[in-house]
Amino acid sequence: MITLLIGENSFEIDRALSAIISDFNGVVEKIEGSELQISQLPDILMGVSLFADKRLVIIRNLSENKLVWPVFGDWLPKISDDIQLVLIEPKPDKRTVTFKALKKKANVREFKSWTDRDVFLAEKWVTDEAKTMGLELNKKCVQSLVQWVGVDQWQLYYALEKLSLTEEISIETIKNVIEPNPVENALNLFETAIGGDVKTLSQILKTLEQTEDVYRLIGLLSTQAFQLAAVVSSQSAGSQSANVARDFGIHPYVVSKLTPIAKRVGKLGVSKIIAIFTELDDDMKQSRAEPWLLVELALLKVANVKII
Repeated sequence: MITLLIGENSFEIDRALSAIISDFNGVVEKIEGSELQISQLPDILMGVSLFADKRLVIIRNLSENKLVWPVFGDWLPKISDDIQLVLIEPKPDKRTVTFKALKKKANVREFKSWTDRDVFLAEKWVTDEAKTMGLELNKKCVQSLVQWVGVDQWQLYYALEKLSLTEEISIETIKNVIEPNPVENALNLFETAIGGDVKTLSQILKTLEQTEDVYRLIGLLSTQAFQLAAVVSSQSAGSQSANVARDFGIHPYVVSKLTPIAKRVGKLGVSKIIAIFTELDDDMKQSRAEPWLLVELALLKVANVKII
């Protein structure tokens, strides 16, 4: 039996793999496929263990092996009936001959990473996972947790584990116990800058400088500037928030936070903000100053943008 687990959702793949291992009674072998030699294939795929009649062979990242992957399809008919083979491939090239051969022979299961479009799926998953853990989370707490943490399943799972150690779960508990995701940090920073609160802006920057990657933060801030432009444009066209979230793939929570800002800044204000972040990007590429200083200067300019 051959199982091919593909996709970049490592949480769901690990869950699926754990279930396979749990259901298997025999020798389990884990192999890094990128390091395999063709000479090893006979023992791995056709050999018999001295310790058990059945073998579960798990191979990760075989598609990264430029020597073995192109010929691996030829070995599929030779795999022993006593071997259960599991291949794990985050980003396989589906155009290759080997992948097409596997698709015909294997049980292919795909696990895609969640995006902001999957917020409702994430909320349902949190609700079900919380019940499995014996936690009581009401709808508002579930929504708050997903907003605070994001849709990454690993982070949501770790957050639920932390909450399981608390006596009572509330929105306040979530914000006190769980670290906010980078998007939340960036959104708070963006809101503060547009609000013109220079003192708070400086305090937040000092904190983030100790915990955040400056390049990731710049990327998030630039993204929010363009998301703000999308919200402003949609408001001008008379679109509803739900349509904005769907059409532009923006998290509904982010849309809800940007909507009142968009009403304040208008088209002229958002065009000035976009220009500031475009200039920041150029300054970063030219290394005109230390990155955190450039971020601070850009946000101070945002704080001084005249809004309608």
